[in-house]
Amino acid sequence: MEEGVHMTDKPFKTTSAAGIQEDSLPFKLFQKAKRFGVWNPADLDFTQDKKDWETFSEQQKEGTLRLISQFQGGEEAVTRDLLPLIMTISNEGRLEEEMFLTTFLFEEAKHTEFFRIVLNELGIYRDLTEYHSDTYRKIFNDILPSSMERLVHDQSPEAVAEAATVYNMFVEGVLAETGYYGFFRSLQHINAMPALLEGVGNLKRDESRHIAYGTFLLQRIISEHHHIYDLVIKKMEELTPLAIQINQEGMEDDSEEEKRNTMNFTQKQLSTRMQILGRSRDKRLEEIYKQREDEVGMEEADAVK
Repeated sequence: MEEGVHMTDKPFKTTSAAGIQEDSLPFKLFQKAKRFGVWNPADLDFTQDKKDWETFSEQQKEGTLRLISQFQGGEEAVTRDLLPLIMTISNEGRLEEEMFLTTFLFEEAKHTEFFRIVLNELGIYRDLTEYHSDTYRKIFNDILPSSMERLVHDQSPEAVAEAATVYNMFVEGVLAETGYYGFFRSLQHINAMPALLEGVGNLKRDESRHIAYGTFLLQRIISEHHHIYDLVIKKMEELTPLAIQINQEGMEDDSEEEKRNTMNFTQKQLSTRMQILGRSRDKRLEEIYKQREDEVGMEEADAVK
């Protein structure tokens, strides 16, 4: 064999009679990513945001910086940690899923860029890891990378399910969704920082596809291996106190009503994810592949709420 030439027993799916499963959920998400995921953070105009920032009180600035710093670190983490899942799906020969995951990684990298642009535009170059609590570090420096790196040497259904639960269901489906809620709650009602909110809205739309894929992935695994559902439930039960704790750490200056509303929102996200996954135990694999986006909890037509 010539140097640099590698043999593979993977068939070329797209040239076979089967072709691409164009009616499968992963391929539909790939199509949606091409339509809705092409926004460019560098195109956003932060002129008004900089003016608004100068009018903020120190308390408003601190609260906004806390959110930005947590998202910036989180987006960097999920960009770094996604590759083992892509390799696992590729090794399984799931082409439609791999095609979507190429957009997934691209979008996570773009989200990392977005928050760095925000900080640059506001003239903030200092170390913001002071806003990363021990709970935050435990999630993003330990739990997330450990669950994803496990896939390098363990591609079992249990390992993939754990990775999807931590990454898609918890980090994206609970923590990030609560973070979006925090941005809009604090800035939208005072009509401030429109470019930041526009970018966050775009992120939310991108992430709805990511969460939809993660939900599909877990549904597929649960349909094939019913015992996985109990493992997912156990993992989410382990993670739930961390979601509550990280919320409490960022709400010292909030009113009791704001604290209650945020906690209710987080609990709703946790409950919604589990309800959707619970229904997968009674679905056939073919149904899971051909379900609609809204059946995995995705907002209709990627609408930003």
